[in-house]
Amino acid sequence: MPSHTPYKIAFVSLGCPKNLVDSQQILSHLKQAGLGFALDYKDANMVIINTCAFIDEAIKESIDTIEDAIKENSKVIITGCLGKQEQMLKQRFPKLLSVSAAGDINSVLRAVSYAFPDIDFNNNDDDNKQTDLLLTPPHYAYLKISEGCNHKCSFCIIPDLRGPLKSRTIDDILIQAYNLKNNGVKELLIIAQDTAAFGSDNKYKSSFFAGRVLKNNIKILCNELAKLGLWIRLHYVYPYEIVDDLVVMMAEGKILPYLDMPLQHANMAILKNMRRPAKAQNMIEKIKKWRQICPDLTIRSTFITGFPTETEQQFNELLDFLKIVKLDRVGCFTYSPVKGAKSNTLQPHITPAIQEHRKKTLMQLQADISYDLLQNKIGRTMEVIIDKINNKQIIARTRGDAPDIDGKVYIQKTKQQNKIFTGDLVKVKITKADSYDLFAVLE
Repeated sequence: MPSHTPYKIAFVSLGCPKNLVDSQQILSHLKQAGLGFALDYKDANMVIINTCAFIDEAIKESIDTIEDAIKENSKVIITGCLGKQEQMLKQRFPKLLSVSAAGDINSVLRAVSYAFPDIDFNNNDDDNKQTDLLLTPPHYAYLKISEGCNHKCSFCIIPDLRGPLKSRTIDDILIQAYNLKNNGVKELLIIAQDTAAFGSDNKYKSSFFAGRVLKNNIKILCNELAKLGLWIRLHYVYPYEIVDDLVVMMAEGKILPYLDMPLQHANMAILKNMRRPAKAQNMIEKIKKWRQICPDLTIRSTFITGFPTETEQQFNELLDFLKIVKLDRVGCFTYSPVKGAKSNTLQPHITPAIQEHRKKTLMQLQADISYDLLQNKIGRTMEVIIDKINNKQIIARTRGDAPDIDGKVYIQKTKQQNKIFTGDLVKVKITKADSYDLFAVLE
């Protein structure tokens, strides 16, 4: 590997954490080959953009980013979800060096090699390349356990963009997890399109790890990850039966008591049109059961307002559902008629103004629910992980808060602050709460 190179790459990663993991992989290969990095398009010898195409807003952001890059640099490579629309991109931007789909790391590296023939990727070690370079703060990392999805949700084109479910092997995942721990990571955020389905695509076949035979399923994987002694957080979990076992593990303290479970709606007719598996009444009963097993369980979900055919009554049913289950964390999106989604043929479509009004109404209700739930935490002692320390305060998260999407804990500075560093796990006492965040003092 060369010790230095005159070539510098400007890299842009758009979209979800799954895209971020792909970006880390590409950047790690580039770094190992000796390439440098630039923050500005003009200062770079090449620009690589990892695009998102999940909804129309994401497509627009990707297109705008490509346009900005091409204005400043003659060498631009496109990868990621929007790369599936190769013909459209090459017609619109004929000077692009290369266009490849999500996860096609080799196509990106080949394009770089073609542009810079003296750069050699042949000596790169392909195993667990994600561990070489993180785009997150050093104390937490996303760990992607599978790619693609086997569900056929009518509003989603992820299976078209990323293909069917394809799980990694449990030994490969655990090797990477141990490497991340050795590099100082304190929290692993487990991600996939369908996390609880891990291993189902290969009938949960077994793999060898550290002289043992381990079945490839999410429960066994979580049991093994628990041995690391890190915070293990599960994202994108469908409400399968195995979730009951995962909640028991949360109650036992093996993994964080946190479920990220996108439910999308509560009305049966809308769920049927969405081609979603969950039923509202079943979910009410499941959530009640899970909270009995694990009282400290934090449940996060996302919902869509203004889905085609959604009536005011059906929307009110969603609000009633939220009033009953009182979820801890909620995100909301208005329906996006992304090209290729089967739901676009449903009629009638809801006007953008009504979509936005319903979203605002839902989020105001959730703000009230969240406020009441967080007031109950005042006076409690909680373990938090330190994310940032600045001149004014210490910013942390509880076990029930994922980075970037959930709330924060703002800790009053004291003399003890000099003994605290980013990534530390510390005990704090909650003194105040608003609708989304907590305020605390060090114990």
